[in-house]
Formats: sequence, C-alpha cells, structure tokens
Amino acid sequence: MSWIDIGHIDDVPLRGARVLKTPAGCVAVFRTDEAEVFAASNTCPHKGGPLSDGIVHGQNVTCPLHNWVFDLNTGEAQGADDGHIDTYPLKLLENGRIMIDGAAIGARSAA
Repeated sequence: MSWIDIGHIDDVPLRGARVLKTPAGCVAVFRTDEAEVFAASNTCPHKGGPLSDGIVHGQNVTCPLHNWVFDLNTGEAQGADDGHIDTYPLKLLENGRIMIDGAAIGARSAA
C-alpha cells in the first residue's frame, strides 16, 4: 500500500463527511465516531446523489436523494438488490492524521 496523508481527523465533522478530489473522481471521507473514519465513493449508484451530503449514522451513510443506506465497512447497500459503493483503506495515526491508500485510489476508474 502507498499511504497518502489527507488531513487531520478534526478536519472532518463528527457524524459528517468531507470530499477528497482525486484524478479519478471524488471520494467521501466519513467520520463516524471520535476516532473512526471511513472512505468511500461519493456517488450513490442509484441516482448519483452526493453521499457526503447524506446522514451518517453508526457505520452507515444514507443517500440524501432516495434514502439508500450503505455500510461504510463493505460498501453494500442495505435493502437494495444491486447497490454497492467502492470503499478505500484508511488508517488513523496516533497524532490524528488520516492516511488513505493511494494505490487503491489510483486503481479507481473515473465515472
């Protein structure tokens, strides 16, 4: 893995998200708890809703357009037959810095 520093955990609001712009498209970084973050595609596969504008609850995010709920661990939609979003490895350092796997982002194709 090729880790890239993308900011401090305090840059992401608790139970909220920030958008990371990459050459392959936008990735949402979600903060689900004081010291817990996830990274996933920012685009809902249903109608293209911006997931970073959704409601973060538990380890899930709900799309702001049509209420599809995605598990941030797996990317699977709950209750949807074919719903899935890409997820990306993150690690949180002791000093609060968030690192994302640059190789995983680089492997992503633009939509």
